[in-house]
Amino acid sequence: MREIVFDTETTGLSPVDGHRLVEIGCVELINRVETGAVFHAYFNPGRSMPSEAEAVHGLSSVFLADKPRFGDKVEELLAFMGDAPLIAHNAGFDMAFLNWHLGDCGLAPLVASRAIDTVALARARHPGAKHSLDALCTRYGIDRSQRVKHGALLDAQLLAQVYIELRGGRQIGLALAPTAPAPVAANVAMSISSAPVRPVRPPRVHSASADELARHAAFVATLVDPLWPALAACG
Repeated sequence: MREIVFDTETTGLSPVDGHRLVEIGCVELINRVETGAVFHAYFNPGRSMPSEAEAVHGLSSVFLADKPRFGDKVEELLAFMGDAPLIAHNAGFDMAFLNWHLGDCGLAPLVASRAIDTVALARARHPGAKHSLDALCTRYGIDRSQRVKHGALLDAQLLAQVYIELRGGRQIGLALAPTAPAPVAANVAMSISSAPVRPVRPPRVHSASADELARHAAFVATLVDPLWPALAACG
């Protein structure tokens, strides 16, 4: 099963308000295992970068000035995504930006049913807990020491690890092969049935005979100053 985990960075919160994509990072999973294949691109948004957004991801207007526009990379992006499910943290946000840009390029939007929201998965698995990417990395022991600022590719790589854990961890696809105990049982049964028949012996009598009691009394009589008469008197 092929899946794409992705993350975006933008100039703001909504494309309707004139904000645009400035970065996207995608990570390929096959059967919930990272293959090493990624797609990463920066985009010139064609507008200035608000200081609030730059403080989050560190991407300035100067840095983005010579980067391609979204339309220059869209075919490469869609080819990488293919028809795989798309996993994102707060997927509605990322899908809204992608679909706005696709529409701006005259292309069909991505259908909402392809999106898997890891925030929703985290809420279902850990109700009442914090569901930010940082909090989930901490919960699952995922190293996020390089995450000084938000970055689409790094965040997608971290999210891929979180997503795998939310889906049950890396052991999810492993299953022990069923064993076939029947031949063993048959062998045991054959061994039991072929064992020689032994005669039933009566239980042994464990009480002492009269002769044994007499010899014991004679031995006790030879003991000098035994302890048990004194102990019996104390009892």
